[in-house]
Amino acid sequence: MNEFFQYLGEWLKAFFSDFGQWWSELFVAPWDNVPDNFAHYSDLFNQYSSGFGAVGWIFFVLWWLLFAGLIAGICFGLYLLIRKYVRFVKKEIDKEKLQEQVERLNYELYQAVQEKDKILNLKVGSLGLPNKDLGKKDEDTIKEVQSRFPKLTYVDNEYVDKDMSIAEVPGLTLEELCVQFRNFCCSQLKLYYTIDTIREMFAGMATSKLIILEGISGTGKTSMPYALGKFFMHDANICSVQPSFKDRSELLGYYNEFTKKFNETEFLRALYEATYRKDSNIIVLDEMNLARVEYYFAEFLSIMEMPNVSEWNIELINNMDKNDPKHFTKGKILIPQNIFFFGTANNDDSTFTISDKVYDRAISLFFDNKGQPFKADFTEPLSISYEQLNKMYTDATVEYPVSEKMLDKFNELDQFVIAKFRLAFGNRIVKQLRTFIPVFVACGGKEVDGFDFIFTNKVLKKFESLNVGFLKEELKQLNSQLDKLFGKNTFQMAHKYINNLIKMS
Repeated sequence: MNEFFQYLGEWLKAFFSDFGQWWSELFVAPWDNVPDNFAHYSDLFNQYSSGFGAVGWIFFVLWWLLFAGLIAGICFGLYLLIRKYVRFVKKEIDKEKLQEQVERLNYELYQAVQEKDKILNLKVGSLGLPNKDLGKKDEDTIKEVQSRFPKLTYVDNEYVDKDMSIAEVPGLTLEELCVQFRNFCCSQLKLYYTIDTIREMFAGMATSKLIILEGISGTGKTSMPYALGKFFMHDANICSVQPSFKDRSELLGYYNEFTKKFNETEFLRALYEATYRKDSNIIVLDEMNLARVEYYFAEFLSIMEMPNVSEWNIELINNMDKNDPKHFTKGKILIPQNIFFFGTANNDDSTFTISDKVYDRAISLFFDNKGQPFKADFTEPLSISYEQLNKMYTDATVEYPVSEKMLDKFNELDQFVIAKFRLAFGNRIVKQLRTFIPVFVACGGKEVDGFDFIFTNKVLKKFESLNVGFLKEELKQLNSQLDKLFGKNTFQMAHKYINNLIKMS
């Protein structure tokens, strides 16, 4: 037994002795030779300093100043790096604390909502009646509180048992509709638009669900859809686009996992309300190109290209709840046909350029000057159903089909543009003109002016992406080709656009 304790004692002494020696060699031994090195530097100085001379001593001082500056710079750099690292760590810690606070506040909000639900349930229970015997107002209030979509549930409650039928306006034509709307804007709102602009707007609404109104500020772009809402006796919903818009959640909202509620937007509410109405509904995306349209509106652009309108579904949530809005189908909402999107766009340095993808799917109207005042008889607003308006559009395509002669000339123009500018019209443009031009004619316009509008707004806009400085002669030839195909004093809109391109080049 004694032998073991002697062994253990000797082993411990040997172990700590070796450990101390290793520690000394690792951290202390490297500094043993430092005093000798300093003595060596002193010997070098004593050996050579006597022969420096005046110039040598100057260089000696300069050298040590530079060396001292180098050492100071390295030390200062290390100090900056350490300080930056400390600040970075502090920011990360502060960020984590903020995230914890946000999560805590969200949880407290959720708890408050739950407490509110409990209080409401107690209030209902104090009435001494089962839910089925409660008054209609109390039922609607309870459902609205429980629903994940409070705004949309409110719309359900507002339109329940509400008669939305609209009587047909007898004998109304598209030409009369354009004149009445123009006179209404003049007599009641003091807004002045040319009759061609009104015709283009209604023909555009027959062709696409997205109408882009662009041009300089103060020319009545936002006022037009606002006036149209007043004329149809259902105000337009104006939604201001923000530069921060990057995806569809900016328009539609998003589901909050903490509150268990969907953060609804006014855009979503207006979209859902249109599913109840029988008239035309206007949603205005004001200053739509403050953000990239093809980002936040991409899903709508794609869905509205589908030929089957029953597939125009927007998914909002991936699971269903019994208290969800009535017009939801498996968490999706169907974009109703009686809705029109109007987008206003200023062309300046503060905005994004609207891409060809958006222009191809939309009808754009350009406002380049203020409307000239005129006199008109006082005109009342008009209550007209979307069904009647759409029937007038459909009848126009049958009554005023695009002439084959004009289509042949347009195809010849297409071949000329391909040969000279390497641009093609595309099938989408041909499909749109087969709707736009008949409706434009039914509104009182001329067929050739309809072709002029489509060519200018669908084809010539693409020329802005070309280097027109090298295409002056080709542009002049295009002017001549238009006169040759369609006659002089026609295609005035296109000629004006081409001449502006020539001046800018």
